Amino acid sequence: MEILLTLSVAIFAGLMLSRVAKKLKLPAVTAYLVAGVLIGPFVLGALGIEGLGFTSHENVKSFGLLSDIALGFIAFAIGNEFRLAQLKKIGKQATVIGVFQAVFTTILVDAVLIGLHFIIPDKFPIEAAVVLGAVAAATAPAATLMVVRQYKAKGPVTDVLLPVVALDDAVGLVLFAISFGVAKAISSGTVDMLSVIVEPIAEVVMSLLLGFVMGAIFTFCERFFHSRSKRLAMSVAFVLATVGLSKIKFEIGGVHIAFSSLLVCMMLGTVFCNMCDFSENLMDRLDRWTAPLFILFFVISGAEFELSIFKDITIVIIGLVYILSRCVGKYFGARISSQMVKCDPNIIKYLGITLFPQAGVALGMAIKAEELGDVGIVVANITLFAVLIYELVGPALTKMSLLKAGEINPEGAVSERKK
Repeated sequence: MEILLTLSVAIFAGLMLSRVAKKLKLPAVTAYLVAGVLIGPFVLGALGIEGLGFTSHENVKSFGLLSDIALGFIAFAIGNEFRLAQLKKIGKQATVIGVFQAVFTTILVDAVLIGLHFIIPDKFPIEAAVVLGAVAAATAPAATLMVVRQYKAKGPVTDVLLPVVALDDAVGLVLFAISFGVAKAISSGTVDMLSVIVEPIAEVVMSLLLGFVMGAIFTFCERFFHSRSKRLAMSVAFVLATVGLSKIKFEIGGVHIAFSSLLVCMMLGTVFCNMCDFSENLMDRLDRWTAPLFILFFVISGAEFELSIFKDITIVIIGLVYILSRCVGKYFGARISSQMVKCDPNIIKYLGITLFPQAGVALGMAIKAEELGDVGIVVANITLFAVLIYELVGPALTKMSLLKAGEINPEGAVSERKK
């Protein structure tokens, strides 16, 4: 009973706060995150009334399965943006921008944070600086996609944005694995080439391969059904199966093989949209079905925010330095690379700002970093602080950039009642 009540309160709180956000001209994503904070362990949940909110962080984490499923559908939807017809036009641009700005951001943040390490070596270890540089590469595909959908954004910036965000996380995973291996080497004094080079590349390749196979099987099975409802059910079944299979881990010849659920589900969506001639119609129906799931995902994400980290002034200072240096890296990395490939002036001017949001992938990296012990705890706390700021401010900045680029109607999303 308490679980059902908590879920209903989460959806209700998110929806009601989105009305307030609309008045303030803020994206609905921001409202959902704030709703999560308000019904989370530090506010309403602090009352300890089961079912009225999230009473503890353990309680929030118990809903982790919903978050995994939601991320799977979000990645699947982003994968559907990789249509070959469109990629022929922007594929080179998106690839260059996606790789360059991610690497540029990592190098810049590493340089700034390593410099900070020499200022406060006792409180900020160099291993943490190295890992945080790679964490900085990741963006938040979920928040970006929700803003694009809410305001029905269309135009050059939007066309490049979604593929860049998808590629960004793939590059980020490789950079993180390499940086994580370097940090472990610094701590232990030994270099493990498997964990630094082979395993991150294997994760990306195996994830894309699994997504391709699942996408091919999915497209084949969909053709046996003509009913929209049954095709929708088949879509849900394959996304769930793909998320489940992406959790498998195994070892081959000493190499640890794991999958990125984001990359696997993105590839699933990419294969499906290019092999299935009715994918666009089906995706429209799937978007409506997943709406409550996405609300829950963002509300739960908001409830996960650890507000107690604000008590540690050192974490706050390092977090602010990380946030500012990452924003500079994303903005100028996107600007320089988009100029290199001669993009539309609006892409050069506004794309970097739309890459500021950061959430799920970065948090996953932070959890992995906890294997480094005390260093990992520092990384996790700084990442949590940054994500809290980015997720509350990032969607609004994304909306502002797309609005200034002329890709969002100033009126915002059209109400169904006015149609």
